[in-house]
Amino acid sequence: MRLYRYGHTIIVLSLLLLISVCSSTKISPVEETKAIEQKLQTLITYFKGDVGIYAINLSNGQEIALNADTLFPTASMVKIPILLALFDRIQYGDLAYDSTLMWMPEVVNYPAGGMLSSLKDSSEISLTKMISLMITYSDNHASLWCQELAGGGLQINQWLHKNGFSQTRMNSRTPDRQDDWKIYGWGQTTPREMAGLLTMIHEDEAVSPWASEEMYRYLTRIFWDDEALVSIPRTVQVASKQGAVNDSRSEVVLVNGPRGDYVFCVITNHQEDESWEVDNPGYVLLREVSALLWNAWGL
Repeated sequence: MRLYRYGHTIIVLSLLLLISVCSSTKISPVEETKAIEQKLQTLITYFKGDVGIYAINLSNGQEIALNADTLFPTASMVKIPILLALFDRIQYGDLAYDSTLMWMPEVVNYPAGGMLSSLKDSSEISLTKMISLMITYSDNHASLWCQELAGGGLQINQWLHKNGFSQTRMNSRTPDRQDDWKIYGWGQTTPREMAGLLTMIHEDEAVSPWASEEMYRYLTRIFWDDEALVSIPRTVQVASKQGAVNDSRSEVVLVNGPRGDYVFCVITNHQEDESWEVDNPGYVLLREVSALLWNAWGL
């Protein structure tokens, strides 16, 4: 038992924790799921905007769905479908994994900014580094180039359709999807389907076991860790992808927790607060949902 002294007051944290654990009654998975769902509902009750949440404990099947089948913007989470279609081409020999590419701004035709666009014209870059830029740093130039290498929006959408994802779609630079692009931007998805994509990769069922393993490794090396990931201990492996545009914040996360794996996706839309500060309600919600699920399923 460890004692913490503040002035003349001794706080016996370990004892209080022990008392709390011993006094709590064990509840069934159904009751626990309902309690978690109620807490999540409380979190979003006063949120000024739309919210969708999907979470599933992969160890025991506990599932939570709040507006989980509603369409939302993907923002940069669309880079997961790009990754999947790209590895599909690599797996079947249409693209070499050890390719070296030559950077030219006109290949992407996108406003300057980000890491890839800082390269000099005709600089060489490996495909693996391009993928890292797209996933780890969410570089938009690298992502648009990977989108083209994956066969473009039509090819990506065909892969999604073939693999049973009926609502997740690429809109940007994709023929016949201009109307959807005006509503949702780069891509559209539901919290359930985005969580399903990440789960498919985790379970070695996306493209091939080799491709799934490679993709999962990329998704565990994320630079943007200030939202959902900050609520999870740094010693725990997490695969994730984040997205944000002015009125939407989103994140899909798969936690390899000590008690078993779980995955969740949170997406907001039509937020009243469009600021980019750390206390934006969308960012706060991502952190709160992540902390609540970690306390329920991770600890």
